Amino acid sequence: MKRLFFPVLLLAGLTHSAYAQDHRFDPPWNTPPESKVMFTVPGVDNVPDLYGDINDPQLVVFFAGNQFMCIDELLAAFKQQYPAYQRVFAETLPPGILAQQIEGGSLTLGNMRITLKPDVYTAGKTRINAMAHHFSRTEVYAYNKLALMVPKGNPAKVNSLSDLAKPGVRVAMPNPAWEGIGKRIEEAYVKAGGEQLKQQIMDRKVKDSTTFLTQIHHRQSPMRILYRQSDAAPVWYSEAWYQEMIGHPVSLVTIPDKHNITATYMAGQLKNAPHQQAAADFMDFLVSDKAKAIYRKYGFDI
Repeated sequence: MKRLFFPVLLLAGLTHSAYAQDHRFDPPWNTPPESKVMFTVPGVDNVPDLYGDINDPQLVVFFAGNQFMCIDELLAAFKQQYPAYQRVFAETLPPGILAQQIEGGSLTLGNMRITLKPDVYTAGKTRINAMAHHFSRTEVYAYNKLALMVPKGNPAKVNSLSDLAKPGVRVAMPNPAWEGIGKRIEEAYVKAGGEQLKQQIMDRKVKDSTTFLTQIHHRQSPMRILYRQSDAAPVWYSEAWYQEMIGHPVSLVTIPDKHNITATYMAGQLKNAPHQQAAADFMDFLVSDKAKAIYRKYGFDI
């Protein structure tokens, strides 16, 4: 009996370990650029928010992170329209982190230190306006609204923002400290249920760990839903739309306009952009019909 017990215990441990190390849905969800050596290890080395050519780029763009799904088509279309620029580097980290990178001049990710200066920075209207002294030109190019992302079938029956306050509902919530969407979601909570709803989700449920504050919501929120670690996540509409588009087992729950908010996406050309002409050309491209069609395809309003 003892001889059987330990192998069974070991097998149970291995089974739990395999479940814990499930990486079926890990990013990157985009198509990586081609190289002689393709080395991406899910859960270990995947660096999903850095794109393209980090060595000697001809254009550097810092995108507010929730636009990651557009990057493949957007940059390919830009290179086709402006063939002089084939080496493009882009980051899709949270806009507050990118703003700190602009102010501080560098960012360290793992063991890699990046000191590239952006030519163009995109974020919400409020943040762009607050950083106006950095830009020689700004443009509005897209809009978005909020939605709820839930596991396929919506097992927790989350159908409204108010449902997020229920004691048993686990919420993945962007941290307002550096995620612009976090503050906008808080506005929506107040519209849907007043300060009481906001406090329940952002105070009491944070304290009892049923609200999880993300650091990179456009990665963590989908993954927490896909791996059933959270029951619902307020996200930009485009993010839930995209996860459904690529066949991941999630569902999109709409939020009525009376409880929703509209985000305005703006781009700013940096006054000290290292590649001024490339920056100007990319700004023109962002407001073109071609770029707008790409944003519309991925669930944005234009």
